[in-house]
Amino acid sequence: MPQDFYAVLALPRNATEEQIRQRFRELARARHPDRFQGQEKAHAEREFQEITQAFNLLSDPARRRQYDLEAIRPPEATAADPRQLARIYLQRGIKAYKEKNFFEAADNFDRATKADDGNAQAWHHLALACSQQGKWLDRALVAVERACALDPMNAAYRKLAGRLAAGAGEPARAEQHYRAALTWGGDDPALQRALDELTRLPRRGLFGKPAG
Repeated sequence: MPQDFYAVLALPRNATEEQIRQRFRELARARHPDRFQGQEKAHAEREFQEITQAFNLLSDPARRRQYDLEAIRPPEATAADPRQLARIYLQRGIKAYKEKNFFEAADNFDRATKADDGNAQAWHHLALACSQQGKWLDRALVAVERACALDPMNAAYRKLAGRLAAGAGEPARAEQHYRAALTWGGDDPALQRALDELTRLPRRGLFGKPAG
């Protein structure tokens, strides 16, 4: 299996050139061999070599395009079946998620949703992966609400949607999802406490004043 240079730099496959340069600078500073001694230095030298190799390839537009074209794809026999294609990307994403490689997980879950837009599980997993990065919170909320639209009676999807909406400062949306989760999932003390706490928050009107 060819080395995944995106994973080496912990970047999604749609990373911009600036993101690639920035990540290389960060990793090069953190893993430069001069910062280590003994066995750790030898390990750092190998890592630094991989980081440099990944940067050299991905920062070259022509080489990057060729690399992307040659990247491992699902077997041609399954490429015509969107659902099977989505399952393959889901499996890859779940593996990456378990390994805490959230960039790679999100990338594969995103590919799964593109292959099969009606796959609620793929949207839910995309939301889970994106929720691990604060700057992706908006993307996570969009993804989980798509999952809820496809499977509105799934209490787990609704619970995650409520948590993400609350984190995004959307209490009304969070309350709606929490109530739906209780409706379809039954009694859940932790969820009920979250809902009670949410409904105790003061609602704001115009100019930030408490709503009357």
